[in-house]
Amino acid sequence: MKNRCEDPAPRNRAATHVRASWITPLRRWFDTQGPDQYPAIDRAARDDIDWPRAIPFLLIHAGCLGVLWVGATPVAVATAIAMYVMRMFFLTAFYHRYFSHRAFRTSRAAQFVFAVLGASCVQRGPLWWAAHHSSHHAHADTHADQHSPGRLGFWRSHTGWFLTRGAFATNWDRVPDLRGYPELRWLDRYDITVPLAVLASMYGLGTMLQRLAPGLGTSGMQMTVWGFCISTVAVYHATFCINSLAHRLGKARFHTGDDSRNNFWLALLTLGEGWHNNHHFYPGSARQGFRGREVDLTWYGLWLLGKTGLIWDLKPIPAWVLKKGKD
Repeated sequence: MKNRCEDPAPRNRAATHVRASWITPLRRWFDTQGPDQYPAIDRAARDDIDWPRAIPFLLIHAGCLGVLWVGATPVAVATAIAMYVMRMFFLTAFYHRYFSHRAFRTSRAAQFVFAVLGASCVQRGPLWWAAHHSSHHAHADTHADQHSPGRLGFWRSHTGWFLTRGAFATNWDRVPDLRGYPELRWLDRYDITVPLAVLASMYGLGTMLQRLAPGLGTSGMQMTVWGFCISTVAVYHATFCINSLAHRLGKARFHTGDDSRNNFWLALLTLGEGWHNNHHFYPGSARQGFRGREVDLTWYGLWLLGKTGLIWDLKPIPAWVLKKGKD
């Protein structure tokens, strides 16, 4: 007699495996630390692009093409510029200088607000971002650096690395002082939550303006394209240029043992992150433009926040650092 408990036919198992192979990555869009994580990753597969997981990243880029249908208006372009500047500040001030380097102190409530604002940049959760950045500093431009342009080439260091299977998980050992906060772990796990809220707010803003101020000529879809897609892609690639171009173009004031460079134009584009050689030499400072002529807009914003009392103990540049570097 046939055993009713035996496995289904091979054909059904194959079909189930095909469905699971696509459904599982889709579930990870919403829950990055759930039971559908990669159970084990073969060393040879760690550097493979996880294409199902890359779909949202590709869709945001494709969304920029919507400008061909929605057109442009002054209010939409101004919104895109404002969203770029604000989110670039959130990324550099909070994800980078606070969560990655603890360059200043703040309250627990403000810490969570900073994490939410940083998550609006659509670059994963704060703990994931800080852990990978910590690894970069520990292994800059060596074989263990996941985005070294000298080892991997421009495109791999610019975008390809974070789309790989090996880069998907958060290394908790890199953020021992932050992983104890359940609110940060939640935000890291459900990192799509804030970007979806930003997308919805852009659509809602455009719809509201279309009804209340029709003379502006905007709409929900136009604001979605400009305020979310175009501004997000601009923040993406400006940030990625620090991984790729700031290790290739510019001048090295300090000997750091890696290929980091200072680049004035990248500093303007990223509100101060282009002073990358400075940062690699002394990453703990809240200010990355070590000289008065080195424009660091993020530092100016942090200085103002410090005056309000919202943040404090901004770490300065030591005098020995200022004396050591060559002009």
